[in-house]
Amino acid sequence: MASELTVNKGEIIFQEGDRGEGFYIVAAGKIKVFKMSFEGKEQILHIYGPGHTFGEVPVFQGTSFPASAMALEPSTILFLPRQAFVRQIGKSPALAMNMLADLSRRLREFTVQIENLSLKEVPARLAAYILTLAREESVHSQKEHRTSTKVSLPVSKVQLASLIGTTPETISRVLKKMDQAEFIKADGKKFLILDHGGLEELSHTGRL
Repeated sequence: MASELTVNKGEIIFQEGDRGEGFYIVAAGKIKVFKMSFEGKEQILHIYGPGHTFGEVPVFQGTSFPASAMALEPSTILFLPRQAFVRQIGKSPALAMNMLADLSRRLREFTVQIENLSLKEVPARLAAYILTLAREESVHSQKEHRTSTKVSLPVSKVQLASLIGTTPETISRVLKKMDQAEFIKADGKKFLILDHGGLEELSHTGRL
């Protein structure tokens, strides 16, 4: 039931308020989901790579998209039309359960993101993000019993700043302090985690 779409870097896939006729799966590339304030300030909500779905809210509500989506790099995405997908859910209860599990995981991630943005200092937010990347890379490499010690930043510092609610300059300063404290060894957009325990503590206390 899916149709394949190719989108260029910087291309808008849908905008907040657009009528949602279906949802998408990232086949290749990176997609950001974001909101814009009246003053033009961008807040990135999610950055998705291959295998992730996005834009599902209108499938179940039958309404418009609550945020916008843009390609961060040349990407291939799959579009699944709402009505055909809802019919398929009726035939396959397991599909509905999988969607519920995924949406529940997203809700948990949003809860953590809100906590980080409202209650934690920038060092704690950045440490939590690096640890999340380490866990994701471990799953991708099937090392599920331990977190990865090497991570690669999937976005630019400007995009990361928007994601965790700070500035690129602050991120650079905090990364330098993390390096000096020997929590990580930074090499451009690649990090070697030297002290998982230290990063975990930093993600809670925010104190370097």
